[in-house]
Amino acid sequence: MAYLEVGTRGQGAVAARGGAPVCASVATSFSDFGGKAVHYDTHAVIYYEGDPAKRLYELVRGSVMLYKLLPDGRRQVVEVLQTGDIFGLANGDENDCTAETLTDATVQEVDLRHVEQSNDLQRTLARCLSNQMRGLHEHAVLLGRKSALERVASFLMHLVPDRGGIDCAGPADPDNDSYDLRLFMTRQEIADYLGLTIETVSRVISDLKRRGVIRVDKADRIHLNRVCSLCQMTGMH
Repeated sequence: MAYLEVGTRGQGAVAARGGAPVCASVATSFSDFGGKAVHYDTHAVIYYEGDPAKRLYELVRGSVMLYKLLPDGRRQVVEVLQTGDIFGLANGDENDCTAETLTDATVQEVDLRHVEQSNDLQRTLARCLSNQMRGLHEHAVLLGRKSALERVASFLMHLVPDRGGIDCAGPADPDNDSYDLRLFMTRQEIADYLGLTIETVSRVISDLKRRGVIRVDKADRIHLNRVCSLCQMTGMH
C-alpha cells in the first residue's frame, strides 16, 4: 500500500507504493463530476469515525491514513492512501473510520448525491474500489499470517515502486540495487498499521541494520542497501 512520491534509486527519493496508483488506469476524476479541491495541512482530520457520511473523497496529492479506535484508545491503521485513491464510501449513514492526513494533502470532494445521479461516476468508483480491495486483502494476510520481520519488510517493500511480488523484474542495474526511502509515518503509526508495538518495530529495524540490509540515516530516512535482500524477507518467496 503506497505512500508518497516516486523517487529514484540511491538518490534520497521519497517513496511511493510499489507499482502504479490503483486508479491510474481510470481517465476520469472527481473534478469531472463537480468535485471541489480542498487543501489539508499535515495531520489534519478530514472526517472522524461516526461522522455523517455526506461526501466521497479522491486523494489528489499527499498521503492519508484511515484508522479505527478501540474503546480503550488503541488504534489500528487500516489503510494508507496515495494519489488517486478514493475513500469515504460508507456502508450506512456514518463514516466507519477516521481519515487523517500524513502530509500536506489536496483532496477532491464530491457529494454522495452526485454518485447516485451519475452512471459514469459509479463505473469509475467500481474500477477504483475493486483495485483497492486487492490491497486490503494483502494487508489482511500481512496481519493474520506474517511474522514481525515479514511485516516490516513488506511495509518497506511497498514503498519501493515497481519492485516486489511475483511479477518483480528485479533491479534495473544489478550493480546498484539500493534505494532511499523517506518515511512520513512515525514509528507509532507504522506499528499501528502493522499490528505491532512500537518496541517491536524498533527491534526489527535494528535487526535489519545489524544484518546489513538497511541503513538508517535519520528517523525518517532509510537506505535499502539491496532491495532484493529485503524482498526475500517478506514471506512472499
